[in-house]
Amino acid sequence: MASAATEGLHRDIESGVLPLPSSAATGLFDQSLMKNKAAPHKGTELHSAAEQDDVTSDRQVLLEIEGRRAIHGATAEASVAPLESVDEVNASGETALFAAAKSGNASMVKELLKHSTREEVMRKNIDGLTALHAAAGHGHADIVEMLLDYEPELIKTVGPSNSSPLMAAAVRGHAAVVDQLLAKDCSLLTGIKSNGRNALHLAARLGLVEVVRSLLGKDKQLGRRSDSKGQNALHRAVKGYSQEVVKLLIEADPAVVVLPDMLGNTALHVATRKARHKIVEELLLYPETNVNATNKDHKTALDIAEELPYSPESIKIRSCLSRKGASRANDLGAVQELNRVLQGGINSARSVNMAAILIAQIAFAAIFTVPGGGDNSGIPLAMTDTSVQVLIICNSIAFFASMAVVLIQVTTARGETEPEALAMVVEVTRKLIWLATICISVVFMTAIYVVVGRRNEWASTLITVTGGVILLGSLCIKTYYEMKLRRIRSRRKKET
Repeated sequence: MASAATEGLHRDIESGVLPLPSSAATGLFDQSLMKNKAAPHKGTELHSAAEQDDVTSDRQVLLEIEGRRAIHGATAEASVAPLESVDEVNASGETALFAAAKSGNASMVKELLKHSTREEVMRKNIDGLTALHAAAGHGHADIVEMLLDYEPELIKTVGPSNSSPLMAAAVRGHAAVVDQLLAKDCSLLTGIKSNGRNALHLAARLGLVEVVRSLLGKDKQLGRRSDSKGQNALHRAVKGYSQEVVKLLIEADPAVVVLPDMLGNTALHVATRKARHKIVEELLLYPETNVNATNKDHKTALDIAEELPYSPESIKIRSCLSRKGASRANDLGAVQELNRVLQGGINSARSVNMAAILIAQIAFAAIFTVPGGGDNSGIPLAMTDTSVQVLIICNSIAFFASMAVVLIQVTTARGETEPEALAMVVEVTRKLIWLATICISVVFMTAIYVVVGRRNEWASTLITVTGGVILLGSLCIKTYYEMKLRRIRSRRKKET
């Protein structure tokens, strides 16, 4: 029984669209399959038919194939011998199958596959690409399917710089073919070129939204993978103009926004250097973005923005960064670090130092004005009282604790500006100030007891109790709100 293609060709012949096959015509067809020896760098007639994607021309060639098969006695049941010159290549090293796959000539691809060997289907052109690369790169999903049905191993072939058929489809924006290839072999997702870039790197740089969405749909953390420069897909995306691609990458995996490349640049650094003010605004919408992150050159995004040539773009970027609290690297000193660490209470080194000096002055004065006076030899009259002894001890502790704070602040001011060291200094000085404050409070209470308590013990007791309640109450309130704040932060962290 004749094939459907043959019947269609016969109908065309009967209607006069195509001429009847003849031995002469068949002979000419056999010669057309041979490469033109007079012009060895040109393709064959078979290449021309494959590239034209002309239905009439295709039918003519297919008719000649059928006529040749009839002349040589081939039947529908018999195996078809390889057509002569199917493996011939043009100046680009492309077979007729490659040319048909590139032009989207599905009918020719289908016919040529019947007469091709595995080696011919796997053959690469002078650029190192296979017919599958060509079909995928031009978005011909039907041809991709035919080629893979014939030879599944085609999907693993790579071209120059280790580029895969998936990458060929991705850089041209053919999301349907990308899905088609990944459905066949999901391992293509992590394939990389010689520079370490995968399909997501390439699509993100070109702003191909649908391709990026397809790739992230298979692996949300694909954006974390870095190339030979340490750049992830977000680093590549912010060099372009697609806010939608940037949004897709961050929403799939928010961690990518803080990942640095080999030079310490985050996506914000790169977008600022490229003067992409819309992309900078998009990045700053996410709480994960660190507006004051520094790279290995010790530059923040604001430092880079101020180095840009004067333009409307650079002005908008500086304005946007400033609104989000951006600083220059040189301005990120000790006071700013302490403010961020403490967020309340005694925040600055200057205020801590002033408090320590004040307590030291009070303690120094108190030691020379002991309550109750002294005798003719200068010895305090109430020296033997326990309250005076407590006063002297606590006063001395308050004085030396305050002087220790002053000493630490002075040595720190000489250049110790590392955030970790500052955090440790803050913790130590806070504890010393608390100790000095408690001791000086005890000194005051014991002095009241010495002066007033001899005749009005109830008054000294009342003052002591009142002072103690105020101090303890303030500590309790502070502790309560700190614990409440920690619970709120913990709840928010669990919710996110």
